[in-house]
Amino acid sequence: MKPTDIGDPNYFHKVVDCQWACPAHTPVPEYIRLIAQGRYTDAYMINWKSNVFPGILGRTCDRPCEPACRRGRVEKDPVAICRLKRVAADYKDDVSARMPKRARVKNGRRVALVGGGPASLTVARDLAPLGYDCVVFDGDPQPGGMMRTQIPKFRLPDSVIDEETGYILDLGVEFRGGRRIDSMKALLAENYDAIFVGSGAPRGRDLDIPGRKEAAANIHIGIDWLSSIAFGHIDKIGKRVIVLGGGNTAMDCCRSARRLGGESVQVVVRSGFEEMKASPWEKEDAMHEDIPIHNYLVPKEFTHENGKLTGITFEKVKAEYDDKGRRKLVPAGEPDQHFPCDDVLVAVGQENAYPWIERDIGIAFDKWDMPVVDATTLGSTHPKVFFGGDAAFGPKNIIWAVAHGHDAALSIHKMLSGESISERPLPHVEIVSQKMGIHEWSYDNDVTLDHRYRVPLRDKQVALRDIKAEVELGYDVKLALGEAHRCLNCDVQTVFASQLCIECDACVDICPMDCITFTQNGDEADLRQRLQAPALNLTQDLYVEDGLKTGRVMVKDEDVCLHCGLCAERCPTGAWDMQKYLIEMTHAGDRGCQAARSAA
Repeated sequence: MKPTDIGDPNYFHKVVDCQWACPAHTPVPEYIRLIAQGRYTDAYMINWKSNVFPGILGRTCDRPCEPACRRGRVEKDPVAICRLKRVAADYKDDVSARMPKRARVKNGRRVALVGGGPASLTVARDLAPLGYDCVVFDGDPQPGGMMRTQIPKFRLPDSVIDEETGYILDLGVEFRGGRRIDSMKALLAENYDAIFVGSGAPRGRDLDIPGRKEAAANIHIGIDWLSSIAFGHIDKIGKRVIVLGGGNTAMDCCRSARRLGGESVQVVVRSGFEEMKASPWEKEDAMHEDIPIHNYLVPKEFTHENGKLTGITFEKVKAEYDDKGRRKLVPAGEPDQHFPCDDVLVAVGQENAYPWIERDIGIAFDKWDMPVVDATTLGSTHPKVFFGGDAAFGPKNIIWAVAHGHDAALSIHKMLSGESISERPLPHVEIVSQKMGIHEWSYDNDVTLDHRYRVPLRDKQVALRDIKAEVELGYDVKLALGEAHRCLNCDVQTVFASQLCIECDACVDICPMDCITFTQNGDEADLRQRLQAPALNLTQDLYVEDGLKTGRVMVKDEDVCLHCGLCAERCPTGAWDMQKYLIEMTHAGDRGCQAARSAA
């Protein structure tokens, strides 16, 4: 194998698995260390630069970072990264003085943003300080999009949304609430220099089975029903409620129904329990509130009497797999099951709706009637029009919408600066040794044995009486400190200098994970089998360094390294060093964003 190029910013970025998994690439270990030091405001601002909505995401994020957390490789539960993000938001000081200032001089460019959700607001956040006139259009009277209308208040209070959308509007962004765009052609005629579409996936899928029309008065589309609650149009529901669907929207629906008078609320899904799209913690929260989840049931008919819903008839199915592992649901051969109910909430998916985009203006659509969007630049086939969030690739989550917003803002800025939008700048990288003396480090490198700390919850009986009472209370300072110490500091890398090595193998002896090996070189498959412990995770690169006097190579399995620094403490010559790699993605207007450069 060839020596590893640690000057490549992507190499150690990929070792920081949590940051790599986050679509916005938030420097997770950096802000967790700051929380451990009680520097909550600094931790908040690091989050704000990357993910824009720390308080919102600290309550609602789908947490793609946590399955990637290296802590999960050595014990069952990863670090509670998402809930620590909330800690930074809950305990920060006033951050208004640290926010970007309004542009003193406008650059004469106007950008229209369709939809007031996280993608559009991120674009505005990045462009407004650069002098762009950003105008956000939304049919709702307040900004936030689905964050405000489709996430229940017991998960995300309005005060948090108001605060974090307010930081963006305070940059001079114009929000035109109550203005729904119904013609892209008309919007283009207003001579905006660029248009960003972040209108989400606003239409919930319906279920066209017998009885749907006859019992329509008590059958509700989930996302519309949640919006009606948010706007105060609905404040009650029947005592017996069936929720159809297995995603996070279904979990929000069933938990909301419990708070609006549903005494018997049940969730029914056609897939297996483990295959549900809802996040594991969303399912746990629903079951904690005494909501059963039934699986492998396919709705066949809404039953009704005299125009009133009486229940749903389901067919029992089972999963069968072909020789390629593809699943197919087939009848189980059991009798149909009937669930009596007073109301049904249909949460079987969302889809995009673009009747307002004319098909003769240069925006191409694919066979699924979705706009053709470049996954890197977020550009459409119309040079002025960009898409992001659910509007670009279908329903995902807030953090993906934020990432799309950053990328689209960069594209818009480059386009209006006369540059190619396909040339993407490298991230900004800082490399700092953590050495303090010979065997001491400026970071806490003790590996704690504590298990994941549970987030305190409001008493269930109290929570179920008030649909606006936030259920999760968040970590207090003591719990936050304990959870922060579980982080393995994966951004503090073990960096090896072969010219200083005397090949004494002291680092090999002291490594608690047997991840360092000195051996003869070979191809990757061979080397992976000849290490102190075989390196079986092929998705994680090996760190290889040559130049040793014996002709051997140093090979380190990045997969199981704890970043504890014992190798560097034990090394008599200082061949190992602990170096923090702070990697920040480049956004529109960041220094050097218009120049290709070596990031390291």
